[in-house]
Amino acid sequence: MAEVCPKCGLPIELCACKAIEREAQKIKIFIERRKFGKPITIVEGITDRAKELTSQLKSKLACGGTFKNGHVELQGDHRSRLKEILVKLGYSEEQIELS
Repeated sequence: MAEVCPKCGLPIELCACKAIEREAQKIKIFIERRKFGKPITIVEGITDRAKELTSQLKSKLACGGTFKNGHVELQGDHRSRLKEILVKLGYSEEQIELS
């Protein structure tokens, strides 16, 4: 017997819960200044595959970073490129807020 999604009750192959959750996320991208005035780009609101996404962003942006306290931290100011990359990864522009 096929596995069933606990949320919608449909078989896993037909389940759309993950896609709906992804569309409902509000992603906020902003800059924070740390020691010695160095900028850190913070991405909040990503819940699914966050560690995997952090690794992808670090390699695409050629920077260091981490996932901790429920948000992604990337070294440097990557706001403009980050929005483009997230759109290519399947997030919609309406979900992403730059500040």
